[in-house]
Amino acid sequence: MNDVGQYLVGRTAGVAEQSPPRAARHVARPLLFLRSWIAHPFRMGSIIPSSDALCRRIVRRAWPAPGRVVLELGAGTGVLARAFIAAGLPQERLILVEIESRLAAHLRREFPAATIIEGDARALPALLPRRWEGRIGSVVCGIPLVLAPRAQQRRLIDAIAAVAPGRGFLHYSYCITSPLPARRHGLTARREAWTPFNLPPASVWRYSSAAG
Repeated sequence: MNDVGQYLVGRTAGVAEQSPPRAARHVARPLLFLRSWIAHPFRMGSIIPSSDALCRRIVRRAWPAPGRVVLELGAGTGVLARAFIAAGLPQERLILVEIESRLAAHLRREFPAATIIEGDARALPALLPRRWEGRIGSVVCGIPLVLAPRAQQRRLIDAIAAVAPGRGFLHYSYCITSPLPARRHGLTARREAWTPFNLPPASVWRYSSAAG
């Protein structure tokens, strides 16, 4: 099924009929996420992965134009990547960036056809393969930017602008207000979605250049 609209109405059918190996992986993913959170709590936005409800809202707002790819920063265990794939986006149109080696290795196993980048998203211009230049359709950031010093926030914003000029980016966060001081960074901020069906409740923010 490749109709994004149908996927966004409800969860993909057949989850209860998973084979034991897939079911085991389904249980292992949150445990992997939890171990990574314990090791590096300030790199992780939450103690558990994002919910289906949050992923559906992000997929709807970050769906790329034909021939374009989705760039996800802080891909974790791949819950959002799976949501894009379930909605019909081929793995080949996903670029997943993850700084944690254990999670990056997991992503390579789960999404062999996607582009997996292990490294710091602030170094995106140096890390992104040249074949993707000019082809990024949307950027989604799951890195907890509210915890980062302003100078580090600026580095990430500049890195996104360098690889996806004029695109802006989506950022999901558990803050009630904007997790970024948008005006101080020369950005406009708009909360496009909120879901109480995430733990904790989450918002989806869109940041764009104020000059644009």
